[in-house]
Amino acid sequence: MRAVLIVVVLALAQAHASAAPRQIDDHHWEGIERIVAVGDLHGDFENYMAVLRAAGLVDERGRWSGGEAHLVQTGDIPDRGPDTKKIIEHMVRLARQADRRGGRVHNLMGNHEAMNVYGDLRYVTPDEFEAFATSRSERLRDRYFEMFMANLEERDPERFESLPDDFRQQWEAAHPPGWVEHRQAWNPRWNADGEMFEWVMATRVAIRLNDLVFVHGGISSVYCANSLESLTGQAREALRGDEPDDLGILVDELGPLWYRGLSGVTPEARPETVDAILEQHEARHIVVGHTPTGGVVWPRYDGKVIQIDTGLSAAYGGHVGYLEVTPDGLFAGYRSGRVPLPAGDDGRVAYLERVARMHPDNDSIAERLTRLKASSDRKPEPEDRAATDAAGEEPTDAAAGEPAEADDVRPAPAPICGRSG
Repeated sequence: MRAVLIVVVLALAQAHASAAPRQIDDHHWEGIERIVAVGDLHGDFENYMAVLRAAGLVDERGRWSGGEAHLVQTGDIPDRGPDTKKIIEHMVRLARQADRRGGRVHNLMGNHEAMNVYGDLRYVTPDEFEAFATSRSERLRDRYFEMFMANLEERDPERFESLPDDFRQQWEAAHPPGWVEHRQAWNPRWNADGEMFEWVMATRVAIRLNDLVFVHGGISSVYCANSLESLTGQAREALRGDEPDDLGILVDELGPLWYRGLSGVTPEARPETVDAILEQHEARHIVVGHTPTGGVVWPRYDGKVIQIDTGLSAAYGGHVGYLEVTPDGLFAGYRSGRVPLPAGDDGRVAYLERVARMHPDNDSIAERLTRLKASSDRKPEPEDRAATDAAGEEPTDAAAGEPAEADDVRPAPAPICGRSG
């Protein structure tokens, strides 16, 4: 009898061990009981905390309460809102807390993380610079201005002599207090040990948890055959590179930080490409952010692609939403509860009707539902074009010359997987 009990105990222990979360490599984890994925945050700490609380991942003091859950944030924490620094610092603490409890926080690299590193600051708000300001900021900025002027006089004396009388005022308006410290934190050419740069370098471009691949923008046919490790490797190499004009994958409109083709934007991914990506990574779903949906977690390609950029930041409407993955299935979570995701495209109308009832004041969801019913799932879906227009971004590769193509332009179909030619 005792021998039988020992065998049973050992069997149960072995079963528990096999079900426990385990890391396969730096980009792959298996056996995770609960996954929560959150899209673009864009500097909104209040709604960042709201989504974590809605998902049951933090307590009333903002400390990790998610046990062994894995949280995935798919990038674009910076810009458009005032709280970038505050969110990242909280994420760092949250990751340590989760790790002590058997959980995990995965931060992915978005195009805005990369932009802050290589110096495209178009979307940085004055409050974001102010978050880095100290009592020394005015003196530090004055010293930087003196160095800037001395360098300009030596390098381009003709331009130096032609500067307008109010140039100092113009320059200070573009370089508010905290600007210098911001660059020291983000840009490795200013400070190789900058805290924000080191944090970005620890993020990954794409990861696989269980049978889901997570990436910020998407994976196009051009990068279909790449391993997840190679995507991260290329991005990190470009970020630390000595050639600021050679940004490669970081600014490629078909690259994983910018591509919107999985989200219904031209050039749209072919279903065969989606299948090839899933086969390449032995996955069933691809989860993407980057393209705002107007407040709904949105499945595509019969649920193979899931958009989770609900527009959580106040800059995009403040629509709190997240994806939850459990052994019971895939769910869309909102402030007022969660809804099972439909298994295929034919279930999307019923799903969206239910979400619309939960958000009666969200005109974007109501319009999406009307268009979806009228279009009989035409692709690309018109409601998603409107959401893409709201994103207001373009790839910034000066060498490439042109932004992503307009929605009414239909280029020749891309190859299913791999570069053409």
